[in-house]
Amino acid sequence: MTNPRALRQKLVAAPYLVWAAVFIVVPLAMVAYYAFTDPAGNFTLSNFHEIAGFSHTFILSIWLGLLSTIICLLISYPLAYLITRCSPKTQRLLMVLVMLPMWINLLLRTYALMKLLEDTGFINELLSLLHLPPVHLINTEGAVVAGMVYNFIPYMILPIYNVMTRIETPVLEASRDLGCNGFQTFRRVVFPLSIPGIVSGVTMVFVPSVSTFYISSKLGGSITLVGDIIEYTFNSEANYNTGATMSLILMGMILLCMLVMNQFTGGDEEAILV
Repeated sequence: MTNPRALRQKLVAAPYLVWAAVFIVVPLAMVAYYAFTDPAGNFTLSNFHEIAGFSHTFILSIWLGLLSTIICLLISYPLAYLITRCSPKTQRLLMVLVMLPMWINLLLRTYALMKLLEDTGFINELLSLLHLPPVHLINTEGAVVAGMVYNFIPYMILPIYNVMTRIETPVLEASRDLGCNGFQTFRRVVFPLSIPGIVSGVTMVFVPSVSTFYISSKLGGSITLVGDIIEYTFNSEANYNTGATMSLILMGMILLCMLVMNQFTGGDEEAILV
């Protein structure tokens, strides 16, 4: 006899399963199909040999994505910690300010950053008023990293903040009662308990940073990342096989990084006692 509760749970999960099958499984299967076939539909591994010349692009994409992720973490972690030390009313206000840029389209945010970094933009105009020499900022790797940080830093702040708000005050008080000073409490209690938020934030920033293409094309000039090549092969060349192969390799690299990061989320309770 069928369990009514189990049947209801299956019915509730059915829309998600259909959604996952149509918009996740099927596209991934199509990417894998094009990656291992030629334009005639024959099985081949030549696509993987063709993209061997783009190894520098892969390395550059990973490096810039990693650099922007580290910068986001260095800014977001102390900021999230300071926000949790504020009153509830102030916390709500500060979180609204953090999320406010996310309400604006990414294209508009990137164009706004372009106007700041251009040779005749606001930053160089300010330097001119201060009688300082102009600085070439646009069309550089630094501009691309700045664009990634500017667009993706809320995705680092939010998970770290959410995890830190769940650290109960009695836990911190118990640490101080046991003789820990402020730094020891942070090292042995706050930081280990906030690792899941760090891992989530790093994942949420690193993945779009590595695969981005619009930010690099607008702020980087001649700097080409993996996302730019994938976008070009699909839209300009209609070369679905090469584009799918690069997409498959990029997905594999991202999944590998996520698996490595997830190894740091285990044993948090034990870490507190170290």
